[in-house]
Amino acid sequence: MDPLKEIEVFVGVADAGSISRAAENLKLSVSATSRHLMALESRLGVRLVQRTTRQLSLTEVGSEFYRRTKSVLADVREAEAVAREAVVKPSGVLRVTASLSFCLLHIEPLLPEFMARYPEITVDIVAANRYLDVMENNVDVAIRTRQFEADNNLTIRRLAETRRVLAASPAYLEQYGTPQTPFDLLKHKLLIYDYALNPNALPFKRRGEAATVEVRPFISTNDGQIVLRAALHDMGILVQPKYIVYDALVQGDLIPVLDDWDLPRLTMNIAFQTRRHMPAKVRLFIEALAARFRDNNYERLWTQ
Repeated sequence: MDPLKEIEVFVGVADAGSISRAAENLKLSVSATSRHLMALESRLGVRLVQRTTRQLSLTEVGSEFYRRTKSVLADVREAEAVAREAVVKPSGVLRVTASLSFCLLHIEPLLPEFMARYPEITVDIVAANRYLDVMENNVDVAIRTRQFEADNNLTIRRLAETRRVLAASPAYLEQYGTPQTPFDLLKHKLLIYDYALNPNALPFKRRGEAATVEVRPFISTNDGQIVLRAALHDMGILVQPKYIVYDALVQGDLIPVLDDWDLPRLTMNIAFQTRRHMPAKVRLFIEALAARFRDNNYERLWTQ
């Protein structure tokens, strides 16, 4: 059997956690997948996978072999992609992850033109408000709102800075009044995104003044779109990055609150695997997303 194919099957089985799921992903029969796996173990003279009737797990040797071969396999695929790029259209599966809000506002609107231009690329979007491990989850492009990554294998490209703002619907403000100072928020219903850093502590600054308010959420949630919808339904004052609420502010559906005070701003970045030769599908998507931000001058709009 082909040694590289054996390794590809082994990595596929380890990723899927199941021979049958790996067979489906690799478009092989279950019997062929098992034969490749057994041939690899026979050639190496070691057990890589521990099989039981209910589950499949890697042995200690298998875990180390997986860690090393997965990166090697990625390098081989990258080399093949680089070689093909000169003679074929960019192709393959592009896996992108970002928060649901970012996916709705900036990834999905980008796709019609991008996919019309590069029809051989398949885009797999993973909407996740928690950051996925890029390497472990085979992610090509991740959108992050932190400036540094612990993993040196990742490259960070800055997209834009955005303010964090407070806003509420006109009906809510008419009923409950408009806060005049940060500490007035203690009398109001706050709508909080609980994956933010220290979400209940709001450290305000204004022309040399500082005030940190510890708020008690009226509603807290792990998704920015829920916070936005709650505010639009007159349920309270939200605290959100301006990029999420910009359209609602422009349309007058939400009114800024304490807009002369500033909360710590967020930097939006693209994170991707550091490679000598970036696959064409990744490079083209990053360029398209960066162009969208540049052409629309988003940072200026979101930091006003």
